[in-house]
Amino acid sequence: MKNHIFKIFFTISALVLFCACSEETITITGQGTLTGKVVEKSTNIPLENVKISTNPNTSTIFSDSEGNFQISNIDVGDYSVKAEKEGYIVKFEGTTIQESVSANVIFELEIETANNDAPNAPILLEPLNDSVEVGLSIDLVWSGSDPEEDELTYSVEILNDQNADVISFTEITDTTLTVSGLMYNTKYFWQVTANDGINNSVSSNVFNFRTIEFPENRIFFTRKINGNNVIFSTDDDGNEIQLTSQNNNSWRPRKAQSLNKIAFLRSNGGQTHVFTMNLDGSDVQQITSAVPVNGFNFEEIDFEWTNNDSQILYPSFDKLYVIDSDGSGLNQIYQTSNGNFITEVDWNQNTATIALKTNNSNGYEVEIFTINTSGVVQDIILQGITGAAGGIDLSFDGTKLLYTRDVTGNENQEYRQLNSQVFIYDLTTMTTNSTVSFEKPPGTNDLDAKFSPTEAEIIIENTPNDGLSQSNIYKLTLGQVNGRELIVEDAKMPDWK
Repeated sequence: MKNHIFKIFFTISALVLFCACSEETITITGQGTLTGKVVEKSTNIPLENVKISTNPNTSTIFSDSEGNFQISNIDVGDYSVKAEKEGYIVKFEGTTIQESVSANVIFELEIETANNDAPNAPILLEPLNDSVEVGLSIDLVWSGSDPEEDELTYSVEILNDQNADVISFTEITDTTLTVSGLMYNTKYFWQVTANDGINNSVSSNVFNFRTIEFPENRIFFTRKINGNNVIFSTDDDGNEIQLTSQNNNSWRPRKAQSLNKIAFLRSNGGQTHVFTMNLDGSDVQQITSAVPVNGFNFEEIDFEWTNNDSQILYPSFDKLYVIDSDGSGLNQIYQTSNGNFITEVDWNQNTATIALKTNNSNGYEVEIFTINTSGVVQDIILQGITGAAGGIDLSFDGTKLLYTRDVTGNENQEYRQLNSQVFIYDLTTMTTNSTVSFEKPPGTNDLDAKFSPTEAEIIIENTPNDGLSQSNIYKLTLGQVNGRELIVEDAKMPDWK
């Protein structure tokens, strides 16, 4: 019995020992290598200093300048490999390490903002699409948003139906933009683009609006800005519009009522020529070319529309020329008999009368007279006086002529006038009224007198007689001693149509 129990115990012990020995012999052992490369997904550029780690944990290393990395002596098995770098999205790749085998992993890291959504398209609010009668200064208003509430910047682009000009604004952080200096009666198209600094820009719909019609201003004048003469128009309330650029020297505006055009003088290549433009300052055309405007003191020289505004009369030294309004048909129609210069010209449609003011090269020996279209002298208004005179303007019916004269009779090398006043000559009675320069401030000159459209008033330039101080334009009501009214400050060479 004891032997039997011993045999059973021996047998069990042997089996346990056998099983233990068998388990040791089938254990899998060994190591392998992990290699890899890290690049930027969008550009395939190698990324340096990318942190590489594994799970289960092994060594932690960083990629080199070529984006390569290697971990040696890794126990065989399955691993999750992690790549991380600031500014990029963390990436995981799985791999299996086998004994004496090099496993290779490629990482393509996306920029951290790769999952960022683009902004929502801006929504245009004001002015409403297809708005009309919009002012020349306007607030453009829109709304913008971003799914991640990223900070947005905007750009605005504005086009028009008149020319190829594009108005652009960039790096706007607000959703309101004030735009000024728009053109009259012009259709504008505007669009807003939003950018979050991450994604491509997103644009709004395109809205349009039309600006107000050009006002029917009737008063035109010249103002000196930065050394150049600049032409303006204004209404009775003093709302001014600049018509020519201050980069050009332009002066002496004269409106053609039937054409809605303005003729004016402009310096061009060392000469002075007659130009025309629309009432809003557009479509500038040079009219004279072969014979420029010339004579004594370009600021004194005047010209006039004639023959239902189809032609222009202008002087060049001692000669008077007529030219078609398109620049063709140049003809000389008069020349002074004494060689004096023609400085001012006016024309009356009803009587076909031409009024002229002539003077010597110093501005004196003034004669004011009328001629017919054949160049025959008709009426002598002023002759044989000393001092300066000018500012001629015929009334609508051709029976009266405005002019100015320095009543002191002073003559000097600077052509300085001391007390210039306005007079009216009656061509039917051949008499001169006494001065109408009522309330003229002492030490000033009234110059460049013109009848108002109703002829109940005249418009004049008043300037201090020092020849340096600012000129202003006044309206004088005829027949009223206290009828002087300031119209435009810092202005000269008025025209009222």
